[in-house]
Amino acid sequence: MKKMAIAMLVAPAILAGCATSTSAQNDAMDVSVVNMQHHNWILESVDGQPLNLPEGFAAPSLEIGESFTANGHGGCNRYFGQGELKEDQFRIDKMASTMMACPESAMDLEGVMTSVLGDWSDVTLTKQKLVLKNGEHVLSFQLRDWVN
Repeated sequence: MKKMAIAMLVAPAILAGCATSTSAQNDAMDVSVVNMQHHNWILESVDGQPLNLPEGFAAPSLEIGESFTANGHGGCNRYFGQGELKEDQFRIDKMASTMMACPESAMDLEGVMTSVLGDWSDVTLTKQKLVLKNGEHVLSFQLRDWVN
């Protein structure tokens, strides 16, 4: 009887875990020009750590527009270039940016952001998230429409 009671208590938790995994898998999207363009993504973490922005600074962004052009805010400066997609990898080719000076923490974040964006990175895409991962860093972006 005890075993039956324990099984009845544990079963809902196991089923809930399965439902969550299935839901996350259902959110996965094919990495394609169509699924990536016409979106504005806001950086929410670097290497799994939340951003530590200087006061008054907005989170970096990545906007992929018509013809797969890419632009955004890197932490201090605005950047722009041509997005490229090769299988499940993304980069911004011919990236250029403004040249303003900012606090060291903003410049450090921008350095990470532009190095990942300028080099081929593996892409993971869901309905609300874009993750870029190269040999050094992981950038996790949230779709702007989902930012509170």
